[in-house]
Amino acid sequence: MFCWRTIFAHFPSLLILSMLFTQPANADSATEIDLRVQAALTRFTTEVDAGSQFIAVAKGLLVFPRVIKAGFGIGGEYGEGALVIGGKTIDYYSTAAASIGFQIGAQTKTTILLFLEQEALEKFRASDGWEVGVDAVVALVEIGSGGSIDTTNMTDPVIGFVLNNKGLMYNLTLEGSKMTKIEK
Repeated sequence: MFCWRTIFAHFPSLLILSMLFTQPANADSATEIDLRVQAALTRFTTEVDAGSQFIAVAKGLLVFPRVIKAGFGIGGEYGEGALVIGGKTIDYYSTAAASIGFQIGAQTKTTILLFLEQEALEKFRASDGWEVGVDAVVALVEIGSGGSIDTTNMTDPVIGFVLNNKGLMYNLTLEGSKMTKIEK
């Protein structure tokens, strides 16, 4: 049965999701993404202890410099970024995820995935859409005691860092985030 009350109750959530997932219509150019990726990597090496060393040992970096997350009961996130190998952009990707639960508002974050093993990088590149938690486990690096980085996950094939405007974030997940190759 058609109910206006239900439609009005979910209207804010639907509005936020429609704005979030219509982002590709206003998508950044390859040049804009490359500039943002370089700025994100500069910030990463400046703000994260041993950031330069992480980049040096990585076989590839998947960098999403601006992931926008918004929600009002139902939420979603979207961002565009690049796969960088040997200091050069190889391909462009989008990341998207949806969530349900108590959430109000919006935020922007930077997500950087480091492929520490060649096999993990090759599996990612060969995929037609790669979902965290399904196609691979991404070990998120967190801040340990005294503000230092928790290095317990540094042996995993893929590790991830999430930064917001205050620095390295903790106690979150990338589970369910889907990365898809896009043309630029």
